[in-house]
Amino acid sequence: MEGEPISVLCTPALVLDVDKVKINAQKMIDRYQKLGVQLRPHMKTHKTLECADIMTGGSRRCIVVSTLAEACFYADHGFDDILYAYSVPFDKVERCAALSERLDLFQVLLDHPDALELLRKRPLRDGGQWHVWMKLDCGNGRAGVLHSEPGALRLAQDISETEGVELTGVYVHCGNTYSCRGVEQIHAVAQETIDLTLQFMEKLKAVGISCKSSIGSTPSCSHPVKDMAQLSEVHPGNYVFYDVQQSTIGSCSLEDVAVRVLTRVISHCPHRNQLLIDCGWTGISLDGAGKLPTGYAVIEGHPNLKLVSMTQEHGRVEPSSGQLDYSRYPLGSLLTLIPYHSCAAAAMHSVYHVHSGGRLVGKWMPTRGW
Repeated sequence: MEGEPISVLCTPALVLDVDKVKINAQKMIDRYQKLGVQLRPHMKTHKTLECADIMTGGSRRCIVVSTLAEACFYADHGFDDILYAYSVPFDKVERCAALSERLDLFQVLLDHPDALELLRKRPLRDGGQWHVWMKLDCGNGRAGVLHSEPGALRLAQDISETEGVELTGVYVHCGNTYSCRGVEQIHAVAQETIDLTLQFMEKLKAVGISCKSSIGSTPSCSHPVKDMAQLSEVHPGNYVFYDVQQSTIGSCSLEDVAVRVLTRVISHCPHRNQLLIDCGWTGISLDGAGKLPTGYAVIEGHPNLKLVSMTQEHGRVEPSSGQLDYSRYPLGSLLTLIPYHSCAAAAMHSVYHVHSGGRLVGKWMPTRGW
């Protein structure tokens, strides 16, 4: 189907504008080259080889993954310097060890003494070192040992003093930027996160520990504050696709969003003043419920339409006001959905249809599983 318009695709179909993908990736590369900070792009949004090549500038080095399936997928295809940025799962330590012994650099993350003890009990062959990042919570409230807890410094010291283990760095997710609206708020949250991270790095320095520092989130990394130049690395991921959520936060404009889900009208429901479409939650996810005036997505080119609800394979669309003119939406007609959250929408699809200027240029196949 290469060379044909995207309208020939069976729906629902996830389509990627490869030109926007490349622009988004290059802007992030340029931004951090200018700051003198290492960009370590996160693969969790797309989980494909092609997009990873674009995000790393073809180096196939220095990436972050969120699942062991991703780590193995990229390792099997020649990638190295991989950070598995998820609290060490106790059921997957042997697989982590295998990657550590196979690659030049495979790195894990932990936030609890029991995880460190687990690594200590599983020494790597030939005197190899576990390369460990400690997850620090600087206000996001998800994984990580709280920056202000005495146990945070103690854990960092224990990692650095444990035989067979190296404290590679301190890893912070600036996910609280997702509650921001506008660049000023993004900057305020990012600055606070960076300040707390750098303060913790000073505590490490005071006890003789030297290691890297890294923060990441697409909002904070899309609009870096000056003090980001004091960090070793950043690790954003969503930016390569962006989405409606990021446009409402202020990370990007809606025009920067590289991903769409195509769907078709399959029924008219005049008694409800609704259209039925062939994209249910299995085609775009339920993420974003109640967060947009247009429902679960933005329906491109139709600002008066709202995706009000979805079941597994059906979506209900109705006007924001007034009566539907069904002559504008004949059965089989195509609608284009801009997802609220591209990571979630992409996870619903086993193939991404890649286009340039609306004409198909190929398919990308993501890895799946955990």
